[in-house]
Amino acid sequence: MSFNSMRRPFEPAFRRFLHFYWRFARGLTLGVRALVIDGAGRVFLVKHSYVGGWHLPGGGVEVGETVSTALARELREEGNIELGEAPLLFAVYYNRRVSRRDHVALYVVRSFHQSAAPQPNGEIVAHGFFAPDSLPQDTARATRERIAEVLDGRSVAELW
Repeated sequence: MSFNSMRRPFEPAFRRFLHFYWRFARGLTLGVRALVIDGAGRVFLVKHSYVGGWHLPGGGVEVGETVSTALARELREEGNIELGEAPLLFAVYYNRRVSRRDHVALYVVRSFHQSAAPQPNGEIVAHGFFAPDSLPQDTARATRERIAEVLDGRSVAELW
């Protein structure tokens, strides 16, 4: 049994702990995610060490940080991706799965540069570009829905 699979049973408690901490550290939690689309129409996904499945890259906006800065930082950290042009804000979602105070801003990134593939680390254990019709089987539900909203024109949901 791998270390990552051993941690997954503790995922709900870990997320609740983080949101409990953020309740006092932040008035409202805000995250950013990016749907990064390469020239072949493939989307970039990451697999974290602390949560199961494949997800869009992104993370929390820190105190004193703009959403643009947070998005650029997360893309560098998780994908070795540098933005070429300003990304397009697609939608802002309410994420009530763990906290009644969490929101996620989704950006679409089509202009970027990736000088080299990122190296797996303590946070990101796998990554890759995938055709939208050939996503990994364990791609998160919300990730699949966001891809369908952007690429297939499905109605935009309010909830992440």
